[in-house]
Amino acid sequence: MDQLNTDGNRHTMKEIFQQPKLWRETVNMIEQQKEEIQAFLHDPLIRKKARVLFTGAGTSAYVGDTVTPCVSRKIPNRTESIPTTDIVANPMDYLHEHIPTILVSFARSGNSPESVGAYDLAEQIVKDIYQIVITCNREGSLAKKASSNSNSLVIYMPEESNDLGFAMTSSFSCMYLAALLLFDLDDLEAAKKKAAQIANHAQRILNEQLKEVQELVSLNKKRVVYLGSSTLKGLAKETCLKNLELTSGIIPTFWESILGFRHGPKSLIDDETLIFVFLSNDPYTRRYDLDLLRELHSDGGNKTIVAITYGDEPELYEWCGKVLVVSETEHSGLEDHFIALDYLLYGQLFAMFNSLSLGIDPDNPSPSGTVNRVVKGVHIHPFAN
Repeated sequence: MDQLNTDGNRHTMKEIFQQPKLWRETVNMIEQQKEEIQAFLHDPLIRKKARVLFTGAGTSAYVGDTVTPCVSRKIPNRTESIPTTDIVANPMDYLHEHIPTILVSFARSGNSPESVGAYDLAEQIVKDIYQIVITCNREGSLAKKASSNSNSLVIYMPEESNDLGFAMTSSFSCMYLAALLLFDLDDLEAAKKKAAQIANHAQRILNEQLKEVQELVSLNKKRVVYLGSSTLKGLAKETCLKNLELTSGIIPTFWESILGFRHGPKSLIDDETLIFVFLSNDPYTRRYDLDLLRELHSDGGNKTIVAITYGDEPELYEWCGKVLVVSETEHSGLEDHFIALDYLLYGQLFAMFNSLSLGIDPDNPSPSGTVNRVVKGVHIHPFAN
């Protein structure tokens, strides 16, 4: 644990470890704002059947990718996740003038050029637009712009979630949880109980499983793969990016869906590959997860397979080099969109430890300024529709 106590790692470590506390705060904040949110959403969501479009850049885009499958099951509205980077570059491909739209923007700082650009383009192009900004920064450009607009609602995350470290950690998880609750307000009490359960499990991971994650780093694998289905595919994207960012690109990382991996991407596996598989809690989907684990094991070689799971079938210990179990008993009734929060911690911890093992400062993995905490160098050009 000595490697955790470094000046260079003070922000990233704190921001990973504070998440269980901040999740509880996020639930309370959404509960306090419940009536305001319901009043804002009622007309576009219920009466106008508005399209729901989640957006953000980088990790903030992956919040949308991870939450969309759940929300699409909760509401009958057309629900999509499209990055601000795509909207800004090709606005007419994604914003439709005559389709009522709720644009939900995720933003840690709210100062990324594309965040403000996508907000403005939606105002310009869509005749019946409603905007929700979920942000960690009250002083950000996006929050200030939206707070003065009557067709916008700003939902602030706990102040501590405005991560000071380079990589988004608690900002991702708090905004993700807020979005889950936002479209499940009619069943908020049940969601609150599940969120509390998840937070308790997360604390146990942080208290008891650090050594297991460090052991994976000590294998010194040269490439890392992250696999999951649906919500857990979104999580695979985010954990993949965390390791790439915090190792400053030294360790190549890849993501794919469980079934999609066989269709070409599996070619990248060699003996120096570490493969994380996020197992679904859905019994049907889990069969496909187990099929892939069995196949990867039977392929042979010296790759290392890591199963991250709630519950632990005996076969997992035969097929995998490591099985990280969140809970052996308390898993019934917890859907993938909730367990993703616990799975996230393993990815964040692995990325942080991997960074430290390479002699990189997780708080500032790109001191040259090639990559920045808030993106620089983007000029938003005027658009005429």
